[in-house]
Amino acid sequence: MTATEGLAQVNTLATHTALTAWNAAGDFLIILVLLSVFFLFAWYVGRGQLVAVLLSFYCAYALYIAFPYKSLLPTAPAMTALLAQAGLFAGLAFLFYIVLRRVVVSDFLYIGIFGVIALSFLGAAFLLALAYHMFPVAPVYQFTPALDILFAPERYFFWWFVSPAVGLFFLAR
Repeated sequence: MTATEGLAQVNTLATHTALTAWNAAGDFLIILVLLSVFFLFAWYVGRGQLVAVLLSFYCAYALYIAFPYKSLLPTAPAMTALLAQAGLFAGLAFLFYIVLRRVVVSDFLYIGIFGVIALSFLGAAFLLALAYHMFPVAPVYQFTPALDILFAPERYFFWWFVSPAVGLFFLAR
């Protein structure tokens, strides 16, 4: 092996590793942004409202699965199909949030700072699992293999799905 070939291999390895690290950081940045949004929401609006948001996701999921007019949503351009389905879910979640924010009273609820961080992470993971299994994200965006390992298998979907509920059970007092 000549010095030029060795340098080319090192350059290829460094470029591939840098791109892989950048892609992985970008995908985990999605989780960090969602976690930050949930945490800041709980910090400024209230911990009870975070509980209402997490519970509204479950209610919206139930209605979304049973929604009879889902076949009328567009399927042609991938981005339009993704936005239509995600918009339907977000709209349903927002309707249930409006109802649940009146029911969940934050004066009788205590969640510590660690609990808020944990619930924010579990809520972000819940949304990412829904993106993998319910919405047509794959034609629009390819996640890295690191996130595919965590969220793509069908057998993991149940655990990501119930994790916010289990977190609420143990962390909310």
